[in-house]
Amino acid sequence: MTDSQIALLADGLLEAGCIKFGEFTLKSGLKSPIYIDLRQIITYPRLLQQVGSAYLPLLEKLEFKRLAGLPYAAIPIATAISLAGDYPLIYPRKEVKSYGTKAEIEGEYHPGEIVVVIDDLATTGGSKFEAIDKLTAAGLVVKDVVVLVDRQSGARESLAQAGYAMHSVLTISEMLAHWEATGKVSQAYIQATREFLANN
Repeated sequence: MTDSQIALLADGLLEAGCIKFGEFTLKSGLKSPIYIDLRQIITYPRLLQQVGSAYLPLLEKLEFKRLAGLPYAAIPIATAISLAGDYPLIYPRKEVKSYGTKAEIEGEYHPGEIVVVIDDLATTGGSKFEAIDKLTAAGLVVKDVVVLVDRQSGARESLAQAGYAMHSVLTISEMLAHWEATGKVSQAYIQATREFLANN
């Protein structure tokens, strides 16, 4: 991505409250100076459209038949990508229905097809493996995972060890560098976030 594209997306996410600075307790119990909640994107149609389009240059380099959006945060994003790039979309359910078709995966697909996993955020990679297991159990082939933001907390490495390539539209480092240069986030928060990411 060009610097201007990074700037547009990073500022859009900050203004929409998808990325906040302060003191937050994470799921792991750790105290973090940064909190990323990309579910907020759905309230901002233009930002959602920009996000969907931002995945396209990465996807154009990959071999796949369908997108597989991960529930729940990535489904609106995957839908925006599907509309922007004219890609068919499926998604693995978090919980299987006990009635009707009892489908584990929604949407049309055929065993043997290659799907690219779409998610919003990558931290350690744990949730990706759960979804990949469901997709491969249905006979689909996964080679690549594409996310909007890489928190740079080990997901890329853990996925690579399992034979999957992870690609990200943005990294935390790129966004911090942009906000530092433009003064949109205080130097104290930039520094605290860099220290937090280096130690966790």
